[in-house]
Amino acid sequence: MKDLTYELNDYMNYLSLERQLSNNTIDGYRRDLYDFYKFTNKSYNNITKEDVIKYIEYLNKKVGAKTINRHIVSIKNFFKYLEKNNYINNNITTDITGLKTPKKMPRVLSVEDIDKLLDIPLDDAYSYRNKAMLELMYSSGLRVSELLNLVINNIDFDMNLVRVFGKGAKERIVPMDDIATKYLYEYINLYRNTLLRNKVSDLVFLNSRGNKLSRQGFFKILKEIAKEKGINKELSPHTLRHSFATHLLNNGADLRSIQTMLGHENIETTQIYTHVSNNYVKRNYDESHPRSKRN
Repeated sequence: MKDLTYELNDYMNYLSLERQLSNNTIDGYRRDLYDFYKFTNKSYNNITKEDVIKYIEYLNKKVGAKTINRHIVSIKNFFKYLEKNNYINNNITTDITGLKTPKKMPRVLSVEDIDKLLDIPLDDAYSYRNKAMLELMYSSGLRVSELLNLVINNIDFDMNLVRVFGKGAKERIVPMDDIATKYLYEYINLYRNTLLRNKVSDLVFLNSRGNKLSRQGFFKILKEIAKEKGINKELSPHTLRHSFATHLLNNGADLRSIQTMLGHENIETTQIYTHVSNNYVKRNYDESHPRSKRN
């Protein structure tokens, strides 16, 4: 590879020592850059903007937009480094932009699947904890981190409200329904001490050792309950939050209210649920209308 080894190694050292990126991330940069230079077969001083565009067009025939954008980031960051360290006088990648990728639609459960998921037999502290967690998530649309960081003093049982701290430690107060309030109250007052195991903690949801329940622990619980209920759909810890927003929209809630409850800074973030809702309505129409499948 022409006139590349020294500068590339220098860049890799910079990523490791100054940026402190992981070995996997650095290896990814290295692979992307080697692939690019193998395609151009030129030294970095001779590479043009047109060479980069040709490489993007070449990749477009082989891989998806997400992978192409990763290559573009790798190339742009390397050339930015070369310019900053006076290896080159002009960064030819400045005007190169990534490809637009379609927004991934959030996974949403039907109301029927939600009812099945929340129908948890209650016979011990763990089942009451799980019931309270899932009811609260679906009732209030909390992020998993907000749920697991919830403390007892931030619950108002009289007003059916919870105070949570979202991204950037932004505080918001969210309503919860009567069912979530009921099971949250029963779990905290009758069963939480069993999990606490004589430890001191103000966290609401605890694991079997009396410590904070982890995201991985929550996800494992969610998957196990879904499997028991015969819900064979791909789930994530965010599924109940997505379902909360979509079902509210389907039942007439306005987008601004949903934005406030979810803690979205921009209404554009919340608008994705309008697409999910429209798809849901269309699917129900196709399944239910007597003439929808006729030519």
